[in-house]
Amino acid sequence: MRPFIALAPLALLMSTPALAQSDAWVVDYDASSVGLQTEVFGSTIQGDFPQFSADIRLDPEDLSDARIEAVVQAGSGQLDAAERQSDMEGEAGLNPSEHPEMRFVSEAITREGDTYTALGTLTIKGVSQEQTLTFTLDVTDDRGVAEGGFTLARSDFGVGARDWGAAAAQIDVRVHIEAVRAD
Repeated sequence: MRPFIALAPLALLMSTPALAQSDAWVVDYDASSVGLQTEVFGSTIQGDFPQFSADIRLDPEDLSDARIEAVVQAGSGQLDAAERQSDMEGEAGLNPSEHPEMRFVSEAITREGDTYTALGTLTIKGVSQEQTLTFTLDVTDDRGVAEGGFTLARSDFGVGARDWGAAAAQIDVRVHIEAVRAD
């Protein structure tokens, strides 16, 4: 009875419905990251989005109810090329003042060998497109480490201006998620 009482405040703070599921995971945000890489005028630019959340339900042995819903705060993005920061934040870029969140919601997750595939919907700047997130997952005891990502065409989401040309036409999104089982 005593362990339940000790965990009750944590359960109330975590107000995520998925925590009631045995296949739910709690993300270790200090150890996790969402980042990007692209090419602009022949130079590689990298960035990260430190403000994100994820609701993950995934049992590696039974993917029938697996689900990922991730929300990234567009305004938290930081590029390693400071001269391009205003492009990303501007109206032609991600425009976080009008579109503060980017969202990925999976509809189905499958596994082939060591590779998982989450087919879902990615929404950026109010534009939703089908997107496939591929990742590997290593589970040791009750801790899981997922590495994966996808490539998107920024113009598919209305990101960029005419004068951007081929700059940052393809964006490689990389995710590193560490989480512990919620049960």
